[in-house]
Amino acid sequence: MSKLIISVSGLRGIVGESLTPVVAGSFVAAFASELPDGPVIVGRDGRSSGPMLRDAIVAALRACGRDVIDADVASTPTIGVLVKETGAAGAVQISASHNPPPYNGIKLFGSDGRVLDAVTGARIRDAYLANTAAWCPFDQIGRATRRSDPHQSHLESVLKTVDVQAIRDAKHKVLIDSNHGAGALLGVPLLKQLGCDVTALGETPDGQFEHVPEPTAENLAGVAGKVREAGCAVGFCQDPDADRLALIDGDGRYIGEEYTLALCVQHALSHDATRGPIVINGATSGMSERLAEQAGVAAYRSAVGEANVADKMIAMKATYGGEGNGGPIDPRVGYVRDSFVAMAQVLDLMTATGKSLAELADALPKLAICKDKASVSTDGLPELFTKLRQTYPDATADESDGLRLAWPDRWLLVRGSNTEPIVRMIAEAESESEAQRLCDSAKQLI
Repeated sequence: MSKLIISVSGLRGIVGESLTPVVAGSFVAAFASELPDGPVIVGRDGRSSGPMLRDAIVAALRACGRDVIDADVASTPTIGVLVKETGAAGAVQISASHNPPPYNGIKLFGSDGRVLDAVTGARIRDAYLANTAAWCPFDQIGRATRRSDPHQSHLESVLKTVDVQAIRDAKHKVLIDSNHGAGALLGVPLLKQLGCDVTALGETPDGQFEHVPEPTAENLAGVAGKVREAGCAVGFCQDPDADRLALIDGDGRYIGEEYTLALCVQHALSHDATRGPIVINGATSGMSERLAEQAGVAAYRSAVGEANVADKMIAMKATYGGEGNGGPIDPRVGYVRDSFVAMAQVLDLMTATGKSLAELADALPKLAICKDKASVSTDGLPELFTKLRQTYPDATADESDGLRLAWPDRWLLVRGSNTEPIVRMIAEAESESEAQRLCDSAKQLI
């Protein structure tokens, strides 16, 4: 598990083992060698190793002649907004997303404010592996400046996507759990701007997680109880870099991340300005597809990864998209998964319909999704795919991103993770037992 994981969007590793200041500096030096002219923004989530890596990364970028805008602690979608606002050449976000505390990572942004696409990311990866760097002489070292308020532009962009006054008039009582990541710095002000009575957990961005960072039902059991006890209408639970959001209803029921995107898609399809084609990835629940079908608009699937979703959204002129890990993508704000978009738009949907979160979730198309994983090498995937094709010859097979087997009423996706040394198995069907059976059948063939 200490192996450095390099993907087209960046890298992750264990601090002090696979991820060191030397590795971080070399990686961003390779990144700088491929960028157009201009400053580079650097941000981080709240992890305790973040300041150390920030110092190494800023030093390396300056040593490549780059001016650096230090946003300090800021969410991943906020960094995307900042790139567009400042006209920066790119950005480096220091985060390991939902991974445990020993991990940290680097996520790279291009000048368009998006996470790097696959082609550009592969070029950066190859440059790093070739030890490419454009170190500059002493009189060309770049400068570093601190961004005093990195959040305001993002806040304003999110507010423009909802009926602010209507939400204020509703006076929702809410809980936000940022779990000592980056999310509260914008999340709390956003919710207060929307007139909410806010209970905040884990506001301080110091990386001292009070529960396992991935916002799953098991990890959020304690938070769910607090939502119920506080009498809140909804609980908003972010991952450390705040690009994902899980929901908890007023009864303390974990609604989850898949429902976050589906509800945001429902919100988008209810407004003329955003009523149009949608894009989700191959591992996302079909709830959004069925909502699109009901609305008479097209739904497309991309490979897993927000860069792939964004690419497909642009290609298909989609008005909305996202991934089922709680990450909606609203092009009006940016082509980055965004928990703040999700919070504002779920509240707007609740306000406009007069329905509770539980009522909205229960009215969505009924589908059951099962997610499993196995800690095995991806080298054996081709053999596994062959076995699965032989086991399910009646399925429509797609190997553009792992192996996806699809039927009219169910699907199974098996693929190697881009961020962890594991194989993921995800299935969806109209019953939990059928979805579980599909996952189990794949696991038994490993």
